Amino acid sequence: MAMSEERTGRLRDVGLLVLRVGLGVMFLHHGWPKISGGPEKWAQIGMATANLGVTFAPAFWGLMAALSEFGGGLCLIAGFATRIAAFFMAGTMAVAATMHLSSGDGLSVASHAIEAGVVFLSLILIGAGRFSLDARIAGRR
Repeated sequence: MAMSEERTGRLRDVGLLVLRVGLGVMFLHHGWPKISGGPEKWAQIGMATANLGVTFAPAFWGLMAALSEFGGGLCLIAGFATRIAAFFMAGTMAVAATMHLSSGDGLSVASHAIEAGVVFLSLILIGAGRFSLDARIAGRR
């Protein structure tokens, strides 16, 4: 027995909500210690950009990564500016994966960042779904 198109669409939107909220909560958890760590922590995190040839202002890049994770997590939960947040989060995961692979950690350590990056790229393409602030804002235009 085939599901109706309406029911399939609703389940897709519920799935996107679960995905966004679950991943968003986890990235709040990852991002907050980085934000609250202060300039020393930011500089330590920002050194990862050296693997891509970016060696200036490591504290700035570290703060941007922390804000990407924490702020992006908030955006995912609310479904607000989802594609933009996912873009920055995917970039942060690309830097993290590159850092792990360049330091010899191997694929098993880099896999978390790679997997999250794939999810963020998917969210860029498909958006937040019906149960989001993005959808409410688009509906009012």
